[in-house]
Amino acid sequence: MATAKTVTRATSAWDPYERGCPSRDLLDRIGDKWSILVLGELAEHGTSRFSHLRKRLSGVSEKMLTQTLRGLERDGLVLRTVHPEVPVRVEYELTPLGVTLREPLKALTAWSLRHTEEVLAAREEYDARAGRAG
Repeated sequence: MATAKTVTRATSAWDPYERGCPSRDLLDRIGDKWSILVLGELAEHGTSRFSHLRKRLSGVSEKMLTQTLRGLERDGLVLRTVHPEVPVRVEYELTPLGVTLREPLKALTAWSLRHTEEVLAAREEYDARAGRAG
């Protein structure tokens, strides 16, 4: 497994089509449904508490949200700040690296909203064909 300390090649040398390339892990992380939604919510509304994120991301379990936030924090995309109060207050926000994903994610979200009807129609057509062929 490559780490920041062991990796010495230039960025242009990364090839996600090659087995073992660390960029694959990154694509998995930022391409995950919950990661995209967490990053989008933080990009849109800034610093948020766990409870706010859980309410906004309808359908996410506490466990999945926790795992997603930990992974995003590990990858340097989200900053977790613990405020030593009673009760303890924990907030999440995008790091400067995470902020660089705002525009690509906004474009991806806009694309998905713009083309949802077409995709749903294609699925229906495919399912109808598959039902007749089987």
